[in-house]
Amino acid sequence: MDRDGLHPPPLTRGLDFTCGVNSDESASGFQYQIKDHGLDQWTRMFSPDVDCYDPLDPIGNISVTYDIVRWTEDGYQARITIQNYYKYRHIEKLGWQLGWTWAANEVIWSMSGAFATQQGNCSAFKSEIPHCCKKNPIIVDLAPEAPPEKRLDGCCHGGLLAASAINPSNSSASFEMKVGNIRGNYTTHKPLNPTLMAPGPGYTCDEFIDTDPTTSLVIEGQRQEQVIRTWKSTCTYSTFLANNSPTCCVSLSTFYNPEVTPCNLCSCGCKLADNEAKSCIGQSSSSPYERELLQCTDHMCPLRVHWHIKKNYRNYWRVKLTVSNYNLGKNYSNWNLVVQHPGFSQQATVFSFNNAMLSTVGVPDEVALFWGLDFYNDALLQAEEKQVGSVTTEILLLKDMTSFTLSNGWAFPRRIYFNGENCEMPLPQTFPMLPNGSSREKPCNSHLSVLLLSIYLTYKTLNFWS
Repeated sequence: MDRDGLHPPPLTRGLDFTCGVNSDESASGFQYQIKDHGLDQWTRMFSPDVDCYDPLDPIGNISVTYDIVRWTEDGYQARITIQNYYKYRHIEKLGWQLGWTWAANEVIWSMSGAFATQQGNCSAFKSEIPHCCKKNPIIVDLAPEAPPEKRLDGCCHGGLLAASAINPSNSSASFEMKVGNIRGNYTTHKPLNPTLMAPGPGYTCDEFIDTDPTTSLVIEGQRQEQVIRTWKSTCTYSTFLANNSPTCCVSLSTFYNPEVTPCNLCSCGCKLADNEAKSCIGQSSSSPYERELLQCTDHMCPLRVHWHIKKNYRNYWRVKLTVSNYNLGKNYSNWNLVVQHPGFSQQATVFSFNNAMLSTVGVPDEVALFWGLDFYNDALLQAEEKQVGSVTTEILLLKDMTSFTLSNGWAFPRRIYFNGENCEMPLPQTFPMLPNGSSREKPCNSHLSVLLLSIYLTYKTLNFWS
């Protein structure tokens, strides 16, 4: 059952989300490889369907609803609502940017709850000057401290949209605008080519389509009213469009093996040949304007998630989970972490993070969602020259004796996402192994060991005197 109670609408029929792949590549998919010294460090297989589909959040999307509320002298009053139906993918600073292209010669006379970033050429208007005359306006949210006369319900979060499973009340944004300069009474044209930046690339939006008019309840719920017309567009996210390479990686360690399994070499790119360099340019972002300055590492990821198996008790086992930030210029506010692991089918106690279980379809293992505690560790701070920013918690998991084992990598996660981005996992053959290669490790019983030693010594003594 969804924790938040939000149920996103199904994707529009007949859509073909190519996620930035051309038609030739769409037919067969394509292979994207990063190589180092002739060896494939990792291989990612992309096809349009696979890249846009997230098995842990199969119906996640961002919906844009365009309601025509009332007619005006030369146009209409519209209310636009952006709703984030992604369970764990949120929009962070610098916030969302919504754009489209007018089908005719529309202008925006005024706005509340948001503003257009450029006014455009309004020289054709003499008495009253429109708020925006651009053919392709870009709309952004107002800041929380916006004056009351510019505000309305649902606005003014600075462009931030929370993930629906974490903070459903802040997972939407709304604004209103007065659209005019339309020839003919009661004439409307759907805006074309909707775009969503959040704040960088990654989202692909389908065209606005006619849907049932939005309804609302008034007079204490006794009367239902509806708008004149409603158009909707659905936007889906593609990691391929947003990033050139992964943005995080996973390392592993255990109490029973001194060897630490590090992140794969060049997980998110390869560092400079200069081994003395303290900082390096990150290679994850697909935008040349968003290059990140990172601590130089062998994995070159802005973020690393470390899973450490700390203790093995009779009925429980304990894990320490740490997220480290190697970015020298970026804090991650309202971060979240998704971990797929069969151990979450049993009772779990999480000490320093908020947590919830996610409902999934067709996924064999349980999926847990973690995020920071308000005013304590909800911000993952940037790294310094000799220190990384980090947040950490310990997790106590109840054992299912029919399945629990420390062998063959069972105790390690199957998949980890940070802020909705899939983290690069180590190869299974590099996982820390049990010292004796046994199939199941149980807590040591000191009394049994002493008893066996006593029997052995007694046996040797009797043989000596016989």
